[in-house]
Amino acid sequence: MRTLIAEDDETLGRSLRDVLSANGHEVTLVGRGEDVLLRHAEAQVILLDLGLPDIDGLEVLRKLRRVDDVVVIVLTARDDERSVVLALRLGADDYLTKPVRLAELLARIEASARRYRRSAPDSTTYEVGGLLIDFGLRSVTLDSTTIHLTPIEFDVLAVLARRAGTAVSREIIQDEVWGDAFVTKSKALDVHLHQLRGKLGRPVITTIRRFGYRLEP
Repeated sequence: MRTLIAEDDETLGRSLRDVLSANGHEVTLVGRGEDVLLRHAEAQVILLDLGLPDIDGLEVLRKLRRVDDVVVIVLTARDDERSVVLALRLGADDYLTKPVRLAELLARIEASARRYRRSAPDSTTYEVGGLLIDFGLRSVTLDSTTIHLTPIEFDVLAVLARRAGTAVSREIIQDEVWGDAFVTKSKALDVHLHQLRGKLGRPVITTIRRFGYRLEP
């Protein structure tokens, strides 16, 4: 797996590089946000520190999501709720705070990579009430207007669309989107669903109390 680490702490960066390399990753280590924006196309997974010296990591993430759906895992010392929510809304696949347990980091990377691999085109579509989802093109239109979703938002919608009219548990969504129903923090799904509902602009996703969600056919 080709992994790009963006970390301005050289000691930590080298430690992460050594651990990932020992576990089969092909690692590139950079220390600036500009380097991420220049080299993101080389990576399958990006570990992104938010406290980069030239560009704030959240701004790097914002710019990155305009052009690439590569897996991005935020790894930072910031543990405030605002940063967590904003990073997830901007399209981060996961959010970890330092210090991180290396076994957990490896598990999170693998879980996110499984989600990415499952997003390969399957050339089918779903259409109802003006909502058109093209799973192959990973595109969504509503009343002929393109709806711009982050990769995670699209994946959540796709899980529900493939089971339209059926209640889908939170665990199923988390398992199919993130690769492990028990690795992902529950708040991440809540944030992405809130964003998704706002972008769709109509109550097409119903909450099933204490269970999950349903996309109304």
